[in-house]
Amino acid sequence: MGEREQEILKIESGGPTWPQTLETIDAPPEALWLRGDEGTLSRPRFVAIVGSRSPTPYGLEQARRFAMSFAANGIVVVSGLARGIDAAAHVGALDAGGETIAVLGCGVDRPWPKGEITRRVLEQGLLMSEYAPGTDPRPHHFPLRNRLISGLSSGVLVIEAAARSGSLITARWAADQGREVFAVPGRVDHPMSRGAHKLLREGAALVEEPGEVLSELFEGRYIHDEGPLIRGDDVLTELARGERTADELSAATGIQVRELLARLVEDELAGLVTRGPGGLYRLSRRSARGPA
Repeated sequence: MGEREQEILKIESGGPTWPQTLETIDAPPEALWLRGDEGTLSRPRFVAIVGSRSPTPYGLEQARRFAMSFAANGIVVVSGLARGIDAAAHVGALDAGGETIAVLGCGVDRPWPKGEITRRVLEQGLLMSEYAPGTDPRPHHFPLRNRLISGLSSGVLVIEAAARSGSLITARWAADQGREVFAVPGRVDHPMSRGAHKLLREGAALVEEPGEVLSELFEGRYIHDEGPLIRGDDVLTELARGERTADELSAATGIQVRELLARLVEDELAGLVTRGPGGLYRLSRRSARGPA
C-alpha cells in the first residue's frame, strides 16, 4: 500500500510494487520512501555504477559512457547521487533519455548533495531511501544504503575507487548477494585506481566496453552500439561540429540559455566539455565517428 504525502510515496515489503530482489539481502528494509516515478521500480533490468567522489576526468568520462550505453539499452542505472562517479552515471543515463534510481542515505525530502541533478532525477527517474522523510544524512547511513544499491541490481560496476572506499563496500555487498561485480581498470600510478584494481585481483570481471557487462548479465540481449559517445545529446552533437558560445548553442538547439548553462556545467564536471577563453565551449573528447 502506498501513502502519498508532499509528493512522497511509502511502499512496504510484500506490496505490489515492492522490488522482490530486496527480499534476499541482509537486513531487508520493511519500507521504502520514494520520490519521482514509481514505475521505474517495475523495469526488468538494473545495473549499478559506483565509484570515487574525487574521480579523474577519465573516470568521469567512463562513468558517463557506460551509463549512456546502459540507458540506451533500456537498463535502469542505479547509483548513490554522490558527487563524482555517481553523479556522472546519473547524468549519463538521463542524457541518453533513460531512467535512473538514486538510493539515498537520508530522507527523500532531504537529498544530499542538492543541485540540478536532483531535479533531473525527480523528473526522469526516482529517489529512494529506507530512511523516513526528515532524516538527515549521517555517515553511517551510507555504507548501509549501499546494500540496497547492489540489491536492486543484477550487477555492480566500479569505476575508480581509492583503497578504502564506499564503492568497495558496495562491491562486497554485491558479492555476498550473488550479484556480478565488474571493474574498469585505471592508471597503475593513480590512487583512484587502487580500489578497482584490488577488486580485479579478487576476481571481479575486467571490462572495457558497456557491451561486455550487458552480454554477461543479460545473455547478449542488447543493442550493439557502434555510434559515437555523443549520440542522443543535441548539445554535444552541436559541439562536435566545432567550438560554440552558449548563445550560439542556444540558437542552434533551441534550449534556453539558463538551462543550457546548467547542462554545460554538468558536462564540464563529467569531463566531456571544456570552457575556453571568450566563453567558447568545446568537446574534451572528439569521437572519430562523430558528426562531421
